[in-house]
Amino acid sequence: MPSLIDPRSELDFAVQQTVQSPSDNEYLNQLIPAIKDASRGGRGQQLLQSLTQYSADREAEIEKICNTNHQGFVSSVNQLLQVREGTVNLTTEILHLNQSIQSSTEKLAEQKRALVESRGVRQNIDEATQALRDCLEVLQLANQVHDLLGKKSHYSALRALDELQNVHLKEITQYKIADLIQKSVPATKKLIAEAVMTDLNTWLYRIRETTPYLGEVAFYHTEQRRTRQKDRAEANNYLSNFKLNSAIELTSDETEEFDLLDNDEVQVDFTPLFECIHIHDALGESDRFRAEYATTRRQQKDLLMPASITLVDPEGASLNELLEGIAGFAIVEKATTKKAPDLRSAADVEELWDSMCQTAIMLIAKALHEVDNAEMLLRIKGAIALFIQTMDSWDYRVGALDTFLLTLFEKYAELLKRRFSDDFQEVVSTDDYMPMPINKLDEYDKVVNVSWYTPDKAREDLRFPCVLPFSQMYPLCCIDIRNFLNQFYFFSDDHFQHPRVIDETLRASLDELLSEKVCQSLVERLSSQYLGQIVQILINLEHFEFACQELEQLLVAARSTASAGGTIVLKATEEFRNNKKTAEKRIFELVNSKIDDLIETAEYDWLAPTLETEPSNYMQTLTTYLSNIMGSVLLGLPTEIKELIYFDALSHAATMILGLPLSPDVKRINPNGVAALAKDVRYLTEFVNTLGNPILGQNLEELQQTVALMQSDNSDEFYDMSTRNKKYGRVDAMNGRTLVEKLTHSVQSPAKTDKFTTLSSRFGIKS
Repeated sequence: MPSLIDPRSELDFAVQQTVQSPSDNEYLNQLIPAIKDASRGGRGQQLLQSLTQYSADREAEIEKICNTNHQGFVSSVNQLLQVREGTVNLTTEILHLNQSIQSSTEKLAEQKRALVESRGVRQNIDEATQALRDCLEVLQLANQVHDLLGKKSHYSALRALDELQNVHLKEITQYKIADLIQKSVPATKKLIAEAVMTDLNTWLYRIRETTPYLGEVAFYHTEQRRTRQKDRAEANNYLSNFKLNSAIELTSDETEEFDLLDNDEVQVDFTPLFECIHIHDALGESDRFRAEYATTRRQQKDLLMPASITLVDPEGASLNELLEGIAGFAIVEKATTKKAPDLRSAADVEELWDSMCQTAIMLIAKALHEVDNAEMLLRIKGAIALFIQTMDSWDYRVGALDTFLLTLFEKYAELLKRRFSDDFQEVVSTDDYMPMPINKLDEYDKVVNVSWYTPDKAREDLRFPCVLPFSQMYPLCCIDIRNFLNQFYFFSDDHFQHPRVIDETLRASLDELLSEKVCQSLVERLSSQYLGQIVQILINLEHFEFACQELEQLLVAARSTASAGGTIVLKATEEFRNNKKTAEKRIFELVNSKIDDLIETAEYDWLAPTLETEPSNYMQTLTTYLSNIMGSVLLGLPTEIKELIYFDALSHAATMILGLPLSPDVKRINPNGVAALAKDVRYLTEFVNTLGNPILGQNLEELQQTVALMQSDNSDEFYDMSTRNKKYGRVDAMNGRTLVEKLTHSVQSPAKTDKFTTLSSRFGIKS
């Protein structure tokens, strides 16, 4: 589209304006731009023509004006010529200046173009530099992530990676390097996760190595608490009512601060675990990490539990290692639960704990058959009790272990019974069954201190040597009984939640030992024919009965407060009491047997031609025997028993003597034979009277009345009921009639007496 304004008119107007400028400076200021514009537009010639045209127009105007005034015109022309000359010069200068300006303008334009291009390059350089800076910063941060990984600052590396991904990479998204780094982020996160898991596995391995020692330190700390509790209980008896881990004990022990996981012996740093938790939480893999950690701990638990243990190794090393390992493992688990509640649930920890407890119980129970020593079993119980108290302080359930202690106690009780059974058996079998001789006062004190015995004399009145009524087996058994009691209650020391079981088992076991191993063994020895041994057994039974009564009181005093109240009755007490009767009967049997033997030696001549002047030999021997055994063999027996033996012996002797004339072999009895029998009965009566017990004489009344009947001149009185009841009330009706029928009042001459007649009653020869 053509321009609305003619370019030439524009130049003419611009020239007119320039020439009419009021000052030179303004003239130049307008002229130079006009020349510049004309040069740029390629109109320099047109500008020159416009200037020439403007000059011609002015000359024509001047000439027109000068026509009116020639002189002035000439002058003006001259001046104008000069001006023209100056203008020409000026034009020339302008042209030179124009060329110079045009040259400068071109140079300037070239420089400006170069400047513009330079500015573009510089901007590009600046942009490239900034991009490089941004990329270098990103790369530096990426390198920093790997450096932090190398320094094991895993969480810092993850934070740096997160900052790189969410902040710095967004600033260079237009660059390919951002895409490359973005693609490497998952791999880097995986690398961080693997690195932190490697550190965690190293930590878990160290924990596994530390676990047994941690358990050992925990046990030592519990031992220290036990000691402090005992010291406090000794200082204040009220505190003895409170056990370890009770509220009172825990409160009393608060001043003794001890961090089991951070002390001079053991330091467990949970930093690797916390870092691993934070990193997996930041990676959004908490669930997977919890599952992996739980699996790893289960595997470590399985590695911790051995296939088998032994309970008979020196110092119990195998059992201690097992319990220390379990304790250390469980303590770490409980500490982990407290420090990182979201990592391990209480149910998971309790499940692991229950599994370890059941495995430990199974291992110990499986090896329990090796143990044949009560002291060794007591040491095993002590180790388990220490383990229970330690874990109870960490709030673990220990019910299964407490129940297992019952199994150990049953085994312990069985071993004690077996050992003391052997001891009792040996004591009973090796005893001499003689009163125990004591030679010195210290021996006496030892025996009295260990035995349940009430001396008849005061200690200061004793003279040595002396004898005690019981045999040596009694104090030895008393020692064993006391040891048995003490060792039973040793099991309840430190920790045992079933005191009633101990009380009941002790009562039953003690009853069994005393009844079967002591009482029964003594009863078995009653078959002896030695009266002295039987008497000593009876005396021992008497003292054992007293010991059982004392034991009943001792068991009542020693039993726990948890046991039912009331008295304790030992069946053995009744056993000893009843078997005292058995021993007494055996004494009666032996004494009566001896009486039978003596009376069987009686050689009565029932048809004697002459009167006997002395008591029979058998009667003298019989009274001597009774007197001797009462003063020697039966001396140690209680008076009532001795009197009972006398009573039974005399009753038996009277019956046996009465049986002599009643023998079917005796056909006739003359007065001399009756007199001989009467003399012996009178001799026996006199002996009984010397004993000072009127009751004993009652045993001879039937014998005395029978002899009186045989000596009576009027035997028909026996058939008179009133007279018989008055004079012969103790005489058996049948026996009295038999004897009366055998009586004869005739006496044969000595010359006709058969020399064997005196043997008739002994050998059954008929006359």
